[in-house]
Amino acid sequence: MSARPWILAETTWAEVRGTAYSVAVLPWGATEAHNYHLPYATDNIQSDAVAAEAARRAWERGTRAIVLPCIPFGVNTGQLDIPLCINMNPSTQAAVLADICSALAVQGIQKLVIVNGHGGNDFKQIIRELQPRTRVFLSTINWYKVVDPKGHFADLGDHAGELETSVMQHIAADLVRPLSSAGDGAEKKSKLRGIREGWAWAPRQWTKVSADTGIGNPAAATAEKGARFFDLVCEQIADYFTELAALDPAAPYA
Repeated sequence: MSARPWILAETTWAEVRGTAYSVAVLPWGATEAHNYHLPYATDNIQSDAVAAEAARRAWERGTRAIVLPCIPFGVNTGQLDIPLCINMNPSTQAAVLADICSALAVQGIQKLVIVNGHGGNDFKQIIRELQPRTRVFLSTINWYKVVDPKGHFADLGDHAGELETSVMQHIAADLVRPLSSAGDGAEKKSKLRGIREGWAWAPRQWTKVSADTGIGNPAAATAEKGARFFDLVCEQIADYFTELAALDPAAPYA
């Protein structure tokens, strides 16, 4: 048997056909520049790792969650002028998600949760449109928002900063370049007051906002900080998987 039977990519048909899965988990990331010290696949590596660890903990509680292969492309319309940042439009994401749900519904898996690792992805409206057309109960988690980072990190930048760097130092230290090579992740602020204050929004034009593609200074990142944050996040998400597995979609409210 697979050493990690909750990971579909590592599991055989002989094992799959004998298991009644209650929840499918879909990691979804992006392929984009992450300052000078983190790899382009950072969002994929992190969403994969969080989904896998949370599913492992859920299995220990008897919940048969199965982690699907990560979708490695996200919404990167603001980074198209950065070489090899690969964009997948929301309309394409909607089509991909619909196809996955169609397959799961036929196969009797009635619950799917997206573990999202990329700030440019927003699945709420996609799920609102798709939910009436599928029997699969849909939900989404932004793993980096599960636990308030304020108690764990000094710098709260949201891209290749202290949080992401610390988590990568914990789960994939061999892929993190020396922090001395990183830019400071300085962010230019919008000239529009509403956007600065957070009550108005427009997509960031990345190369006009950041000189090094980072938003947030990673200088204070450590593997120890990443380990503590990762543990808390995975525990919360494992609880969610277990609650979701037990949920009757016909009666989801108390």
